[in-house]
Amino acid sequence: MPPRGVKKGTKRARQYAHVKQSELDQGRSESKAEEIAARTVNKERARHGEAKTSSRLSRTDISSSRRGGLRSGTGRPKGRTFAQLYNEARTLGIDGRSSMRKAELERAVDRKKK
Repeated sequence: MPPRGVKKGTKRARQYAHVKQSELDQGRSESKAEEIAARTVNKERARHGEAKTSSRLSRTDISSSRRGGLRSGTGRPKGRTFAQLYNEARTLGIDGRSSMRKAELERAVDRKKK
């Protein structure tokens, strides 16, 4: 059910249904999908002046659709996090790991595994 103030058959109602279905397809629970969809629609309503009240951040921050677009399909490496690398280095017994940066940890772990 779309957030209050969103009429049936409007663009925002369709947007809500689309975002909710997308979240469900990604494996989110029904309630989490509804929450994400409602937040997305409410933010877009605020950005376009359709809401009665809105926070300054909702009006000035990057739009949710743009943010998602920026994060998807990037060529950035989506490897292990620093915490994962650090724990792996600890199990492998790598000395000096506490003073290493992420790239150094990555190299040390990969070297030790070979």
